[in-house]
Amino acid sequence: MTVSIVLLAGGQGSRMNSDLPKVLHQVAGAPLLAHALRAAAAVDPAQTVLVVGHGGEAVTDAALALDPDLSVVTQHEQLGTGHAVAQARPVLAGEGGDVVVLYGDAPFVSGETLQALTKARAGADIVVLGFEAAVPTGYGRLILDADGMLAAIVEERDASEAQRAVTLCNSGILSADAAVLFDLIDAVGTGNAKGEYYLTDIIAIARNRGLTIGVVTCAEVETLGVNSRTDLAAAEAAFQTRARAAAMADGVTLTAPETVFFAHDTVIGRETTVAPFVTFGPGVTVESGAEIRSFCHLEGCHVSQGAQIGPYARLRPDAEVGPQARIGNFVEVKAATIATGAKVNHLSYIGDATVGEGANIGAGTITCNYDGVFKHQTVIGEGAFVGSNSALVAPVEVGPGGYVASGSVITQDVPGGDLAIARTRQVNKPGLGTRLRAKLMALKSKGQG
Repeated sequence: MTVSIVLLAGGQGSRMNSDLPKVLHQVAGAPLLAHALRAAAAVDPAQTVLVVGHGGEAVTDAALALDPDLSVVTQHEQLGTGHAVAQARPVLAGEGGDVVVLYGDAPFVSGETLQALTKARAGADIVVLGFEAAVPTGYGRLILDADGMLAAIVEERDASEAQRAVTLCNSGILSADAAVLFDLIDAVGTGNAKGEYYLTDIIAIARNRGLTIGVVTCAEVETLGVNSRTDLAAAEAAFQTRARAAAMADGVTLTAPETVFFAHDTVIGRETTVAPFVTFGPGVTVESGAEIRSFCHLEGCHVSQGAQIGPYARLRPDAEVGPQARIGNFVEVKAATIATGAKVNHLSYIGDATVGEGANIGAGTITCNYDGVFKHQTVIGEGAFVGSNSALVAPVEVGPGGYVASGSVITQDVPGGDLAIARTRQVNKPGLGTRLRAKLMALKSKGQG
C-alpha cells in the first residue's frame, strides 16, 4: 500500500511574537518543519504535500531546500484543519493508497510511530494517533467503544465529567484511505463559532457511516506542539533529553549530561567522552574514542578516532581533525585539515589550511588566510614545527620537517627541513632600561604622565 503525506504548515503562531513563520523556528539547529519531514521519511511516502498559509513563500523556500521533491499548495483562507487538508486533493488525485496527516509545528513524532500508524490501517478504515496525557487539560479526549475502536473525539469544553477523566488524548495525526478521507472532509460542516472546517469532525461522520476507526498510541512527548516561545523552549529541552539519553545508551560518556547540547544530526561514536558545557551545532560527526573537553563549540566538522578537542576550542565548518590529533584551549579551526597526530595546543587560529601528520603548531600562531576579498591556503608539511606567536601569510607553504622560528611573519614558502626566521634582529642598549625607568618614576612623582 502506498502512503502519501499531507503536512500542514500554515499556522501563524501569533503567540510566538515573531515575523518568522512558526514552522521555521528552530529546535536543535533545524526548523520545526525539518523535524516533521524527517519523521515522514520513515514511511517512504510516494508523495509529500506541504500545505502553507501564513509566510507561505518563506516556508516554501525552506521546505524545497530540505526536499526538492515536495509538492506545495497554499491555503489562501484560514478555514481550519479540514479545509487545509482538502487543499492537497488536486495533487493527490489519482494517487490512491493512504494519506497520513502531519503538522509542521509538532516536530517529535517518531518514524516508528508513523510506521505503526500506517500498519494499523490494515484493521481499520481510519487510524488516529493518541497519547496518554499526564495532565489532559485542554486536549480533546479519545472515547473508545467496547471493541477498542474510536467512538468519538470530544473536546474538553463539550466533555462530561466522566469524559474529562479520560487521559487518552488526540494528537491530531491520523491515517486514512485517500478517497475515504477526502469524501469525509467534503461532508464536514461549519457548525462552530469560527465557521471553520475541523478535521476531527470526520470521526463522527465516519462512525455514522459505519466505518471503523482504530487508535495507535505514542509517548506524550512525541505529540508536543509549538505555539509559543515557552513551547519552543520545552521542545528544545525535550529534544536534548532524548538526545542525551540516546548518546549514553550508544556508549558515549557524558560527564554532566544536562550541560551538553546536541544538534538534530549529531553523530558520536562509542567510547567518546564529552565533558561539561559542550555544544554541538549542525553537521558534526565525532568518531569513537575521541575526547571533547569542557566549553567547546563544534559545528560542521569531523573529529576522528582518538582525537582530543579543547577545553575552550571552537571547530567551525569544514574542520577535519585526524586520528590522535590535538586541538587545545582557545584554538579555532575552520576549513582546515589537521592530520594524524598533529598538535595545535594553545591560542591559535588555523583557517583554510592543511596541517600535516605529526606537525606541531606553537601557541599564538595564526594563518592569515583572508586578504579582504579572497581566501588563501596555508600548507604545513608533515613533521613541521611552527614556533609560538607566528603569522603565516597565505598563500604559503612550510615543507615537511620545516621549522619556523617564534615570532616570525612568514610570507614566502619554507622548503622542507629549512629554518625560517622572519623578525627584526634584537638590539640591547646597555643601561638604558634603568635610566628610562628612573625618568618615568620622576615624572610620576610630579603627577605627570
